[in-house]
This record gives sequence, structure tokens and C-alpha cells, in this order.
Amino acid sequence: MTDLRRSWPLRSRPRRVVIVGAGAIVRTAHLPAYQRVGFPVAGLFDTNIAAARETSAQFDGRAVFSTLAEAAASKDAVFDVAVPGDQILGVLQCLPVGAAVLIQKPMGEDLSAARRILDVCRERRLVAAMNFQLRFSPNVLALRDLIDRQTLGDLRDIEVRVVDRQPWEQWSFLKGAPRLEVLYHSIHYLDTIRAIAGEPRSVYCYAVAHPELKDFNDTRSTIILDYDRRIRCSLTMNHVHRQDPTHRASMLKVEGVRGAAVLTMGVNLAYPVGSPDHLVVSSSAHSAGPASASGPHHVWTQIPLRGSWFTEAFEGPMSNLQRFAAGEDPVLVSPVDDAIKTMALVEACYQSSERGGTPIPAVG
Repeated sequence: MTDLRRSWPLRSRPRRVVIVGAGAIVRTAHLPAYQRVGFPVAGLFDTNIAAARETSAQFDGRAVFSTLAEAAASKDAVFDVAVPGDQILGVLQCLPVGAAVLIQKPMGEDLSAARRILDVCRERRLVAAMNFQLRFSPNVLALRDLIDRQTLGDLRDIEVRVVDRQPWEQWSFLKGAPRLEVLYHSIHYLDTIRAIAGEPRSVYCYAVAHPELKDFNDTRSTIILDYDRRIRCSLTMNHVHRQDPTHRASMLKVEGVRGAAVLTMGVNLAYPVGSPDHLVVSSSAHSAGPASASGPHHVWTQIPLRGSWFTEAFEGPMSNLQRFAAGEDPVLVSPVDDAIKTMALVEACYQSSERGGTPIPAVG
């Protein structure tokens, strides 16, 4: 299993990138990833010019555009739009017709906004992809390869479990947002599950705030995706675990009829630095030894990775977009036409949470 895919190929002659937005995610993930692989960055724009200049100073003094119009006028550029969901539409309306653009998730604040974003992308003929970068994380790329090769066999069980202390207070734009955890965090796992298992029939969800974080809405959630009894799929998220790191967790487990894979997303364990990602695989096709009463003998194998979700995964979406625009990749991995289906799943999660559970019948 040493030949599994763990990175996305780069474009032979990358185009210059113009970044719209200069917040924490750009400083900690986008720019480090682009710098590492040699994507030329033409400049930055942010409505907060001071933030743009501060970010520029940390990365070799990249040009700072004074207006969005100035940034959009950059010739032969690929645009990286890294702004909150409620600002995406206005930015896209200012970009050149036919431009290639990578859009930071989420695709708006709700499904209605996502539909408007999709309409604008179509009207302006934008070559547009959503930055669902977990799809490009080294361990997820390897997992997709395992699934495509049928190493795990038909999927039967998918489980995500995150227990951490997410520093929500770092993102002031999320204060008071009507939707938070599912829309801005678990959306990554929902999108990745769609990519590996297809579309669920329906969803059960309960998203809840924490009484001690009064400025923030849902910070914890439990989600079950209905795959018609073919696959049991559950997600359990607690981002307000205040104890020491002993029992923190950040795991995606996928089980098939032939084997299983367990992925660790280290960034959640101590955001944003985190710890290294991992991937371990157990497959009967690669195991030796006698079967036991508990089933076939399996051996867990640690798969070597090239980096982690943060920040190596951020290389992939821009690489895929540039290669697709140049005719070097046959498809976009996360085009807006597909991303809106993830937004529809998020919408269903919140609708389910609002409806609540089934009342327990009276017995007296």
C-alpha cells in the first residue's frame, strides 16, 4: 500500500493567485501551502486594509490591493476567495467573466444563498470550485484510493468523532451567527462522506449551543446519515471539551466487508498547530494468519503520509482548479454544482435539529 495517492499533482506552469480575504485561515493555511509548492501570489485584498498589510508583511510583502475592483483587474489570475459565507456573493459579482475561482466554504450561510451563488457562477461563466480541502488531505486521498481499489470492499460503517476545544472566540465574524458548528466545521466531514459513500437518503441531526459560550450558536452536534440500512453513518461533535488533552479525539473510521481504515485529523487536537495526521488500515486481503472465532485475522498497517489536513490539504484544491483550467485535469473535484449538494445536506441537518426528536410515549 505504499503506492496510494497522498498528494495532488501540481500544474506545470501555475498562474498567479489573487487572494480576496486576509484573515486567519489565509495566514495559517492558504499562504503557507501556496508558498511551499511555489504558487505565485499576485497580491491580497481585504476590506480591512490593515489586516491585509499585516498578512502581506508575514509573507514577503505581497502586494496589497486598495479595492476589490483593483484586485479583480489582475490579468490572467486565478482568484482565491476566502471571506465569510455572507460576503461570497458580492465578491463573485465583481470578478471577471470566465475567471477561475476557488471559494472558501461554506457556500453562503444557507441553501438559499448557495443557490444564488451557483446562479452567479453560471451567469458569469466562472470556473468555480469550493475549497472543501478535506477531500485533498493526504490521508483522505489515500482513503479514496483504497476505496476505489476495493481494498476495503463495500462500505458498511462510517463514523466521525471529534472531542476538542475549538477556539471559536478567534473568529469574531462567527459571534451571533445563526448557524455555526455544522455549517462551518462538520460540513467538511459531511462533504467527504458524500464523496466516498454517495448521497444519503435523509439525515437526523441535533445541533446545540453551550450555555457558557453565550455569543455562539451550535458548537456541538450529533448527526446520523441514512443510507437505507446499507451503511451505518454517525458523526459526534463536541467542540467544548475543556479538560486536558488525555481524552480528546479527532477520528474518521471507515469499515468495509474486507477491511477498515482509521484516519486521525490532528489539527483538531490543538488548533491551529495540532499534531500529525495518521492513517491506519486493516485489510483481510493484506493479512496473514489463521482465522479466529471472532473472524478473519487482520493486521493494522500505518500508512506514511506527506503532511496533514493543515496545511498540505490546501495545496490540492488550488492545484486541481489550475490544472482543470489548463486542461491538465479532466474534472474539478469539488465544483460548485456538486458543492451545493453538500449545502443541501447541511440545510437538512438544521431542519432536522429544529424539528426535534420523537416524543416518548406516555406509559402511565
